[in-house]
Amino acid sequence: MSFIHLTAKEVNCKVIYIGPGMSGKTTNMQYIYEKTNNTQLVSLSAENERTLFFDFLPLGIGERNGLKTRLHLYTLPGQSFYDTSRQFILRGLDGLIFVADSSQERMEANIETLNQLEKTLENQGYDIHSIPLVFQYNKRDIPQKLSIAELNATLNPMDRPYFEAIAHKGIGVMETLNACSQLVLAELAHEVKGRT
Repeated sequence: MSFIHLTAKEVNCKVIYIGPGMSGKTTNMQYIYEKTNNTQLVSLSAENERTLFFDFLPLGIGERNGLKTRLHLYTLPGQSFYDTSRQFILRGLDGLIFVADSSQERMEANIETLNQLEKTLENQGYDIHSIPLVFQYNKRDIPQKLSIAELNATLNPMDRPYFEAIAHKGIGVMETLNACSQLVLAELAHEVKGRT
């Protein structure tokens, strides 16, 4: 849930990137960092440059309804043995971006990660159907990719917004973030209206 500080006229929203390992979550964050001239990208990685715990990037997006608004972007590790880290990072979330690997051989990992996400959210009292959620179908430049229709039918029966992406080239990265931030800000507008 957004942290709203009316006295300071600021609001902080938490958007989390999740997907199977090596799907492109950190690549998204690195591209956003490079394109927005932000000063802080925190990344906890292993020696092989795989993200172990999370990446974090605060992103100022100006004022909305007289409130200074910041998105705090996080990635969640895709490996199932980091379940405790995932549970901690998911607390207080405002929006989700599911980064799916478009390759045929990774569909099972996509499904497993999405199922784990839904269970973890339920355990924390969230309903995946009521959270702002956007899908990004990454790695659209590989030869053995699934069709968008197949990805949507399997991963997105809720008919949430989705974007094709080639994150390492920046294609679809900002569009995905923008769509999720608009959903989060729409929810925030309702929340602020209820508090004022």
